[in-house]
Amino acid sequence: MARDWPLAGRDEELRFIAAAMRPATGTAGLVLAGAAGVGKTRLAREALALAGERGAAVHWVLGTASAGAMPLGAFAGVLDVHGDPARLVRRAVETLAPSPESGPVVVGVDDAHLLDDLSAMAVHQLVVRSAATVVLTLRTGEPAPDAVTALWKDEHLQRLEIQPLSEAETAALLEAVLGGPVDSGSAGRLWSLTGGNALFLRHLVDGELEAGRLGRIQEVWRWSDSPAISAELAEIVRRQMGELPGRMHDVVDLLAVGEPLDIGLLTGLTDGQAVEEAEARRLVRTDIDGRRFQARLAHPLYGEVRRGEMGLVRARRLRGLIATALADDGRNPDGPDGVVRRAVLALDSDLEPDPALFVAAAHHAIRLFDLALGERLARAAVVAGGEFDAKLTLAYALSWLSKGVEAEQILSELDAAACGAGARARVAIPRAANLFWTLGRATEAEAVLNTAASEAHDEHGLAPLAAVRAAFDAALGRPRPALDAGMRVLASSPTNDQTVIMAACAVVAAAAVMGRIDDVRRTAPVGYRAAARSFDAGVMSFGLGDFHILALRLSGDLREIEQVARDRRMHSADVPGPAYLMGLVLLGQAALATGQVRTAARWLREARAGLTSVAAHEFRFRCRLHLTQALAMAGNAVAARAVLAELEAERHPAYTLLEPDTLLARAWVAAAEGATTEATAAARGAAALALDRGAPAYEMFALQTAVFFGDRTVAGRLAELATVVRGPRSPAAAAHAAALAEHDGDALMSVSARWEQMGDPLAAAEAAAQAVGAYSRRGLRGSANTAAGRAHHLASICEGARTPNLVAAARPLPLTGREREIVTLVAQGLSNREIAARLVVSVRTVEGHLYRVGNKLGVNDRGEFAALLHGE
Repeated sequence: MARDWPLAGRDEELRFIAAAMRPATGTAGLVLAGAAGVGKTRLAREALALAGERGAAVHWVLGTASAGAMPLGAFAGVLDVHGDPARLVRRAVETLAPSPESGPVVVGVDDAHLLDDLSAMAVHQLVVRSAATVVLTLRTGEPAPDAVTALWKDEHLQRLEIQPLSEAETAALLEAVLGGPVDSGSAGRLWSLTGGNALFLRHLVDGELEAGRLGRIQEVWRWSDSPAISAELAEIVRRQMGELPGRMHDVVDLLAVGEPLDIGLLTGLTDGQAVEEAEARRLVRTDIDGRRFQARLAHPLYGEVRRGEMGLVRARRLRGLIATALADDGRNPDGPDGVVRRAVLALDSDLEPDPALFVAAAHHAIRLFDLALGERLARAAVVAGGEFDAKLTLAYALSWLSKGVEAEQILSELDAAACGAGARARVAIPRAANLFWTLGRATEAEAVLNTAASEAHDEHGLAPLAAVRAAFDAALGRPRPALDAGMRVLASSPTNDQTVIMAACAVVAAAAVMGRIDDVRRTAPVGYRAAARSFDAGVMSFGLGDFHILALRLSGDLREIEQVARDRRMHSADVPGPAYLMGLVLLGQAALATGQVRTAARWLREARAGLTSVAAHEFRFRCRLHLTQALAMAGNAVAARAVLAELEAERHPAYTLLEPDTLLARAWVAAAEGATTEATAAARGAAALALDRGAPAYEMFALQTAVFFGDRTVAGRLAELATVVRGPRSPAAAAHAAALAEHDGDALMSVSARWEQMGDPLAAAEAAAQAVGAYSRRGLRGSANTAAGRAHHLASICEGARTPNLVAAARPLPLTGREREIVTLVAQGLSNREIAARLVVSVRTVEGHLYRVGNKLGVNDRGEFAALLHGE
């Protein structure tokens, strides 16, 4: 299906063009310069279309290589081009110039650098005689006729360099073309590959749509796999590259399979003159990275096209040459990036496979969160004869990629073949973790730990196992034993990084729900440092980040929360796969905690689309959990209910800790549907569950949510919890509950200001909205209006949050809470019997409420209730 490609991301250029074409500017048009395909012609045509709409006569002249061989060839479509050259130029000017009776004339000249000399002179005369407004395009870096060059050098025309689209402009264009949100990673990769070139982008997107690699998954457009360059796009790129003679061909192909390359290494593999010629022809660009002078292809698609056309034998030979040169080159140290790069080149080369290199590179790739590459390298190491370390590394990668069944097969075989307690302990930890988190087989996971512990001979051997068990306890909703065990492990100063981060995760998770934010602040940095050092600890930093954000959300220390999410995201932003998606979930969680409901929904929808194809994944559960709440808080009840169904269908022992949040998600969906009684009951249920598990911070947060839904009975318990749970949230929640219980509008407004200062605008909006009701109850209309205005302002900060309180405050109807709840359910199409069942009351009670509402509002028809609520 053909798609319209609007002119997007060019507002600044269009303003410049409009200004340059006004007579008051003293110029007679402008020059649009830029690289091929950047959008010069589209902008020029847009300028002529605007001129035509204003009554100008417009003409379009095209410079081509073939017409350039004919004098005045560009004007062949406008006049007879045969005759005396001087007369021809004069005739061209007279033909295009306006007559006294006609309006202004605008001439567009496309690819002016290809004009023959007479055509260029005719254009020059049109400008200097002010016979017409001229908009011409030319390709940057290409030689142009002197008469054309003089137009901007002598300041007859203004020159505007048309830049490629930025990443943000590319994303906006893609969303306009595709008609929906585009995964930010996909948009970023499309921008990187096309360099922001609109022509390349259009051909690439059309090809990927046709091939099915660019598709819509759960409302989000995602691009999967590497591109297959279409024949049309390849031809455009080849034309731009031109012929590649001799050694220049080798320069381009070496960079295509191995860029960037040090200039010295590249010239050693080819020759210096060929590299210089490639740079002069803008096929290659050079830059300085630290002290290293490096060469890259001038455009990413050059490499795609050359790799697609290169024979397999040649490609393998060139990769082998580069890998060997890198290994022999003392200027290329074997740091993590260098090892991974050499291994990837060697893997697809004609060199003999090196299992040790592949394992070392796999460790680095996993530590850098490129799990798919880690799997590929580790698998290559196993195929090449690698034994214990290679297989163990492969199992780690598989487990973190949610391929738990294959990981368990490898780990169980390693366990059976392991010689000695030390080797079995090395296998036991990833095996137990895989069984627990990836496969959800908690009993088997604990049995593996028990067996390993029975063989351990000292504290040094027991500490790693105790750290894993503490992490299990935390995930299973047993915070006290998790906290105690985790702290004991950390106090023993373990040297193994995996042990450190496992214990840190246990402590941070447990301390989060127990309201011990000081323990979180002391422990989280220890875990992050350990994660940065080792391949088998790095991925767990995302779980640590999630618990860290949970702790800050529950404590109310919200000013720190975004930075925690961005720190984790920074490490995975350029790596496609699970790490990238986990980073999105953390961003969404942080946005939700700070009231940015639509931003949260955007990040979380994107993550949900990516995680859909993954087997059971802890972060998919977290994503659905927070997305449900974000959608409900935004008032999108239907979408929130759908995601809640997905959430509740996915059961896993590792999600037990978060069950209070699951009940709160259910509460927010009920509230979005107008069933505030049901919402309050669900929030109270979450509080009771948290109390039973010894999680006072979760209990406090759940009761605070019940207060949002109008519960006036929990002020006493929240006051007690304020003495237990550390951080600014618990005392604010207690004050909020007390103010609501007393129907104290002034106190609610004071609490609203307190919430806002904390960085929780949604809670601030809820308190202000409830103040509207408190003031109205006492007949203080002015104060109620002030509170309503504040609630509206805070809701806008929350990106249009639409909760029951905010809806009621927007235009309060003279209804009690129960009456409003019943009317809202009627407006959704529920029958009296369905409403009675949902609210656990009799049908007669529902009928009585509706009778009183009808008398208050003068409404007799059920359909009118919806109109009244929508008016709010």
